[in-house]
Amino acid sequence: MAARSLRLLSLRGSLYFRGSPCVFSTAAQQRSTGDECGPEDPRDESKHPLSDPALEHKAIKLEEQVRDLTERYRKALADSENVRRRTQKFVEDAKLFGIQSFCRDLVEVADILEKTAESAAEEAEPSNPNPTLKKIYEGLSLIEAKLQSVFAKHGLQKMNPVGGKYDPYDHEIICHVPAEGMQPGTIALVTQDGYKLHGRTIRHALVGVAVESQE
Repeated sequence: MAARSLRLLSLRGSLYFRGSPCVFSTAAQQRSTGDECGPEDPRDESKHPLSDPALEHKAIKLEEQVRDLTERYRKALADSENVRRRTQKFVEDAKLFGIQSFCRDLVEVADILEKTAESAAEEAEPSNPNPTLKKIYEGLSLIEAKLQSVFAKHGLQKMNPVGGKYDPYDHEIICHVPAEGMQPGTIALVTQDGYKLHGRTIRHALVGVAVESQE
């Protein structure tokens, strides 16, 4: 019995001593592995640093991109401002000249009224004692004056080109007359009045231009 106990103790001791190198060996391996997997050398963190020439080249490219984007922004801003101005001008012109066609028709009514008033004036001469014609003439004169006042209120004005220089943008020549006491090239007579709406000609004046007489 005692011999059997001694053999058991001997076997346990042998296993203990046999396991110890394994334990020590495993710890050594762990220390070795830990050393390999430990933090890298700080000197290895930047293995490929950017050199100074590379940084300068990159900075130059970035400055070029900034200049290009700035120039594009300025151009876009200028284009936007031009569009805004054109749109504003279009709206203003639409407000001013939206009645242009109506004015063209209305000045024809003014022509008829003016001719009628002139005819009534000829009939209502002092030698003619008819008071009715005189009243008609006075009424037509008042209407004509009021109509011209309304025209002026809305920017519609009659041209008075007699004695002035011929302008193809405002006048249309229908005849030539001898320059008697007038400088050649000036307007001697008007057969139909011209009109402007806010400075824009909406109907040309029909005129006769003075020319030198050839004897």
